[in-house]
Formats: sequence, C-alpha cells, structure tokens
Amino acid sequence: MAILCAIIANDLRLAWRRGADTLTAVGFFVLAALLFGFGLGGDPSALARAAAGLIWVTALLASMLALERMFAADFEDGSLDGLMMTDAPLELIMLAKAAAHWITTGLPLIVAAPGIGLMLNLPTDAFAALMLALLFGTPTLTLIGAIGAALTLGARRGGVLISLLVLPLYIPVLIFGVAATETALSGAAMDARLMALGGFFLAALALAPFAAAAALRQAVR
Repeated sequence: MAILCAIIANDLRLAWRRGADTLTAVGFFVLAALLFGFGLGGDPSALARAAAGLIWVTALLASMLALERMFAADFEDGSLDGLMMTDAPLELIMLAKAAAHWITTGLPLIVAAPGIGLMLNLPTDAFAALMLALLFGTPTLTLIGAIGAALTLGARRGGVLISLLVLPLYIPVLIFGVAATETALSGAAMDARLMALGGFFLAALALAPFAAAAALRQAVR
C-alpha cells in the first residue's frame, strides 16, 4: 500500500507541476459546451432539452484528452520497468495510476459540470443527479481508457488509436449517464440508471486492471 500511495502522490505532484492536462480537459469541456450552445442557436428551451446529452458527450471527450499520457512518461524514462520490479502487483499499480488520472481529469470535470449546466440552461433541480451520475461514470471512463492507453503504449498516433478502441465501450456509460440526468428532470426515480452506472464501474474495476496489466507487460517486452 505504501508503494501504491507513493505512485498516486507522485503522479498528482507531477500533474500539479505541469497543470496542462487538467487545464486542457476543463478548457475543452467549457469550450465544446459553448460551441454546442451556439450551434443550437441559443434557444433556452432547446438548450434545456439537449443539455444533459451535451454535457455528457463533452465530458466524455474531455476525459480522453490525457489518456495517452497515463503510462507514456513512465514507459519513456524506464520508470515502468522499475514499477514492474516492485513487490506490488502490476494490476494494483495500474489501478493507482488510473486513480491519479481520474483525480486530475475526471474530478475537475465533475466540479465544472454545474457551471456548464448553467450555460446550457439545465434546470438546477438536475444538478445533483448530473454530478452523481458523473461521479459513477467518469471513473468507469478512466478505467476503460487505461486499457486503451496500455494497448497503444509506444505506438505512433496513440491518441487516435485510443479513441478508436475506447469510444465504442464508452457508449453504454454515455446512454445511462444521460438517462439518469433526464430521469431526474422528469421527476421519476433514477435508481435503476444509477445502479447500471454502478454496475459498469464495478465491472471495469474488476476487469480493467488485469487487461491493462497484461497489455503493459506486452508493451515492455
């Protein structure tokens, strides 16, 4: 556990020094939402109807921006070899790096979501449901993205390959995330949608570390 905490702390410290990944993700989130808003013509009712879907789509795309760098720096400077030689299982190491990635990219998106909702005229009654759905959904996106980042490690144009690999797997999370928010708007119970998002998260939590660790071993070889 000491090794895992050290990995998370080190990645957070590096992210704080750079700051680029977090600012890029949040900046893209805001700008993309604004562009969608302008594209819809600024009609308040149209924005309110499309707000949940627009927020989820832009958050999904923003979360992908830094996926390529999740393992790339450690792979290039040889740190990944050193991590693989520690007593900690590679699956848990991968989980620690995914946790650091979510803290620096997914968590800021959740914090920024209410502001985007205000810009898109999303009713304030849906803010809690939106943030709760994102809290379940964004870690799943990160775990799935970690598999893509590991599979494309060392490849040219890795960012494009990651998008092709993970976007189809993101679709169920997107569908149920939007459905949870829209259900809250209608006043109905959203428990089933949140349970589905929780199920996706648990499945990704159980399977993604093993898949990503296997891909990392193959990349190091």
